[in-house]
Amino acid sequence: MVLLVASALVVGGCDKVGSFFGKEEDKGSLVQTIETKTDDGTVQMLLPDFTKLVEQEGATVVNIQATKTAPAASARNDSGMDLSQFPDNDPFYEFFKRLVPNMPEVPQPEDDGELNFGSGFIISPDGYILTNTHVVGGMNNIKVLLNDKREYTAKLIGSDQQSDVALLKIEATDLPVVKIGNAKELKPGEWVAAIGAPFGFDNSVTAGIVSAKGRSLPNENYTPFIQTDVAINPGNSGGPLFNLKGQVVGINSQIYSRSGGFMGISFAIPIDVAMNVADQLKTTGKVQRGQLGVIIQEVSYDLAKSFGLDKASGALIAKVLPGSPAARAGLQVGDIVRSVNGEEVRASSDLPVMVGAMAPGKEVNLGVWRKGKQTDIKVQLGSTDGNMELGEADSGNPAQAAPQAQAFSMDNIGLSLQTREVGGSKRLIVASAEGLAARAGLRRGDEVLAVGQTSVEDEPTFRSAIESAGKNIPLLVQRDGNTLFLALNLP
Repeated sequence: MVLLVASALVVGGCDKVGSFFGKEEDKGSLVQTIETKTDDGTVQMLLPDFTKLVEQEGATVVNIQATKTAPAASARNDSGMDLSQFPDNDPFYEFFKRLVPNMPEVPQPEDDGELNFGSGFIISPDGYILTNTHVVGGMNNIKVLLNDKREYTAKLIGSDQQSDVALLKIEATDLPVVKIGNAKELKPGEWVAAIGAPFGFDNSVTAGIVSAKGRSLPNENYTPFIQTDVAINPGNSGGPLFNLKGQVVGINSQIYSRSGGFMGISFAIPIDVAMNVADQLKTTGKVQRGQLGVIIQEVSYDLAKSFGLDKASGALIAKVLPGSPAARAGLQVGDIVRSVNGEEVRASSDLPVMVGAMAPGKEVNLGVWRKGKQTDIKVQLGSTDGNMELGEADSGNPAQAAPQAQAFSMDNIGLSLQTREVGGSKRLIVASAEGLAARAGLRRGDEVLAVGQTSVEDEPTFRSAIESAGKNIPLLVQRDGNTLFLALNLP
């Protein structure tokens, strides 16, 4: 299980799923709930009963033991469980050190190498299994234990670090197969259940509700995670998340924790994302994702006002990479992408997910907000595997750069700027920021590149752009080699 550790936070395209995996429709619910009417006519729903779901779907879940021979020793208990994942002062350490030895013995890797426990689930009768990359990645011996105690050596068909999805194959036939659900139909507050092997305890069942959808996590640009409060612990990684119909809607992948154990926040990979990856791994052995070639940022409430939007939504383009599909299509810095093929981009994190799910080379239609008007721009997507010339970042600090600085002040906004000559071009550098400028987020050393989508390079161009920009003004600045927009709001 990958841990998102609080107090020291760490994370520690093909359009259709191929017919190989198939689809199963199941409109009925496997989970029964009991409703009672009160005297005032309101309806109270008691906790659902998951017994039928477990009976019908439990056999589709597998335990995974992945090992790698290595000379380095690691801390293990008597059953071979790796205890190095627990801090020395963690109460889980002593608890599992005492408790786990009472379980059936687990084979230990030769030469005291690495050992991972995890879960997975069967997606085809001939033995294809989905799990997490971090469970099996880099391991040279993968064993799969079925619900009926049969054990198989598995072959790693392929894995994808970006999505944390891996595809395994065992030589078996007529296996029970999960039903694939639709993660997009999930709603916050909906009941879900997980089956897996936390800490090696096989066939453990936990339940909870969907807390949120479309969560973005650090360094995870292509996965809109499902957040739940289902109890997920190390060993649950790669196991299925079921809806009330007994359909898999996600792969349990990460937890947010201070101790290494469950704390009420867990994350699952949507099943549509996982199946897309699995189909590509089986077909080509690798995963390709569509790419625009832009650097984006979130549209805040103040930025939405400054760009004349009716609501804070979309992905604001802060940089267009040279030679990219976006550059060839004519996308500009300051454009706000609000839709992809008619589907709304609600937050900036939606755009990489939507584009990454499409095949390189595909033409997509972007709904773009530019200079107060809506327009459509067609872009032929590139590939994340392709080599792209990104250009050279300016290694110098503009605030400390060339001489010949000419200073001027905008007292009404609390901004002092310097015009500098660097390499034959003019630059506007922030000398100091107070009041309105400071509240907008401007800092000493920022280079002001544009007011809205109007480039500025000296005092006349800056003053003219500010005077014609109105009360809510988007400023494009460069900071530490990165570009971003800040919203300057005048009284």
